[in-house]
Amino acid sequence: SYLSGGIDSSLVAALGLLNLYSAVNGTRHAGKFDQQLRWMFVGAIAFAVFTAIDYRSLLRVAWIGFGLALVALIIVDVAGSNAKGSERWISIGTLGGQPSELAKLAVILVLARLVSDGAGAKPSWAALAPKLLLLCVPAVLIAVQPDLGTATLLTLIMLSVGFLALRDLWPMVYTLFGMFLAVPILWESMHRYQKDRVLAFLDPSADSTGSGWHTLQSIFAVGSGKLLGKGFMSGTQNQFDFLPEHWTDFPFSVWAEEWGFVGSVVMLALFAFLIVWLLNIALRARDTAGAVLCVGVAAMTFWHVIVNVAMVLGMAPVVGVTLPFISYGGSSLLTFFIGMGLCGSVSLRRHGY
Repeated sequence: SYLSGGIDSSLVAALGLLNLYSAVNGTRHAGKFDQQLRWMFVGAIAFAVFTAIDYRSLLRVAWIGFGLALVALIIVDVAGSNAKGSERWISIGTLGGQPSELAKLAVILVLARLVSDGAGAKPSWAALAPKLLLLCVPAVLIAVQPDLGTATLLTLIMLSVGFLALRDLWPMVYTLFGMFLAVPILWESMHRYQKDRVLAFLDPSADSTGSGWHTLQSIFAVGSGKLLGKGFMSGTQNQFDFLPEHWTDFPFSVWAEEWGFVGSVVMLALFAFLIVWLLNIALRARDTAGAVLCVGVAAMTFWHVIVNVAMVLGMAPVVGVTLPFISYGGSSLLTFFIGMGLCGSVSLRRHGY
């Protein structure tokens, strides 16, 4: 049922609100809970609206949406609001947002359009290469902000969709090989703090009070939760503010400390159900475009969960990737609700014309 994803995502979002309340209650960040609650309401409306809209009508204007996303990213790079050394925000008065989040959906829509347009014939590399290069532009613009985490996620989404949806895999193999060759160039172009995060991931104890602090405190929080956790609002790493940015980057650490291994498994199971639901819709979609669209949203959800949880467990560098429906942030929350709505639209119309 197309409602299954909405129910599951709403349940995960409700757990996210519970987790956020524990993370910010009694602190100077307490207002974030009310703000997230408002964004939750907006996200629920967005889910309903995009479920009601025929996804094929959005695919017809996919390139226009992609162009608008590029313009927004350029504006951010030129005149965006600065937060902790990165220009990621467009602010209008008291309102603000991260175009890089919605750019993921724009790229997914264009990928669905590209694969759908070439479904009847095997596309040539000469015809596909310029379009694939154009799709890489948002990732470059996001990396310049600098936001290496989102740029990496966008790249992973494109690779996932390409390997799963394209009939000819050689273009994706060439693309992946080219990315490996570009790693030394990427390393040299990274900021000092980004290099420190990568090095801290390799050995967090080498700078336990500096670049390794985030990773070590997160590992301590997760480990101290043991089997059943310390209980709601009883996590010491959380309540004593040892966990930095625990409402955005490290909400899973808060959850694991308070609900333990059992609670962590429950949350990951809910994410797994959501991803399986998305892939099931892709398998049952009435056309290639709908299938690719669902695969793209599934890949976006999968990689967000994998990278965030790996980051929390010290298995990946700290790159500021949100946990879907759990992390604080209106742009991320709205993006995932819209993504679920798009897949709901595919599910609702699998028997229609």
